[in-house]
Amino acid sequence: MNLAAVLVTGLFAGGVSCAAVQGGLLTGLITRQRAATAQPAAAPPRGAKGRTRHPGTTQARPIQTAPSPGWRAQLGDDLAPVGGFLAGKLVSHTLLGALLGALGGAVELSVGVRTWLQIGAGVLIIVFGLAQLGVPGFRGIVIEPPNSWMKIVRNRARSQAALAPALLGLATILIPCGVTLSVEALALTSGSALAGAATMAVFVAGTGPLFAVLGYAARKAATAWRGRLAVITGLAVLAMGLYTLNGGLELARSPLAASRIVRTVGFAQAPADTTAASTVDGQQTVVITATSHAYSPENVQVRSGVPTTLVVKSAGAAGCIRSLVIRDEQKLLPVNGETRIDLGVLQPGRLDYACGMGMYTGTITIV
Repeated sequence: MNLAAVLVTGLFAGGVSCAAVQGGLLTGLITRQRAATAQPAAAPPRGAKGRTRHPGTTQARPIQTAPSPGWRAQLGDDLAPVGGFLAGKLVSHTLLGALLGALGGAVELSVGVRTWLQIGAGVLIIVFGLAQLGVPGFRGIVIEPPNSWMKIVRNRARSQAALAPALLGLATILIPCGVTLSVEALALTSGSALAGAATMAVFVAGTGPLFAVLGYAARKAATAWRGRLAVITGLAVLAMGLYTLNGGLELARSPLAASRIVRTVGFAQAPADTTAASTVDGQQTVVITATSHAYSPENVQVRSGVPTTLVVKSAGAAGCIRSLVIRDEQKLLPVNGETRIDLGVLQPGRLDYACGMGMYTGTITIV
């Protein structure tokens, strides 16, 4: 097992791909936590001008202010939430890797279940964004563990700040990104619980730097909750949520998905490519190419009533592009090579497909 290659995958492809969904949940949670705990400093009595008077005396004493923490302590406070998130994610994914490596055929979430989980994640991120923007009805929304759990970390501010993100990190196992799915497939083929666990652990470690940057930025931005930056961070979280939600809607082939709304309002779809399909001896073959950023041609035209095979040629395929979802079935594509998918005899209409996160889509037009 080439763990160095797995680490590089996590650093460059995994971090970006997973941050599209999980990063929004993390930043949304951190900004709401920070906003809920930030309290305005108490104002001194009117006319005191920084000094207080005690009953029965005419002598004024200076108001005692808490010393500001050093930069090391402040850095620890700011990184505690993202540290908890990464720790929770590391634990759950390492255990999953061990299970996959040991059992080989471990239970895998269906495309339908993952689609609804992504839609739910998108809705949750949108709620965080609306709360950040101060929209009535959403202002007080903060996700925290039960009070009974908080007894474990009572009087330890860093532990309290890290607990909710840690639980979220554990739960990310239910919201995998495209690259995570390919690494899970690698863990499956390892044939060893130890190798499977090591594969997933190294991958999560590789995604750590980008999540650390996101979490730290969210923590610092949230300190400006009452300032102008609150609007900027709220809009950023809201955009993440809409992006995540649209991916789930694309996978569900919902009429509310962005690509379908665009077509409904009259914007022209990419013209159908008639050169990608060929028929030999009554068998139709349609060829598309999967790269690191798209499926092409975006729209191909084929004939109905003919047995059809879809050939996907991978040319440096990466990220969720490698997880092709068509007819509610997922096909894991190689980085380079060919994947043949039997489509049977097609009826007139259209057949949509997408990557595992709904970020990249394509259409087969049947005439």
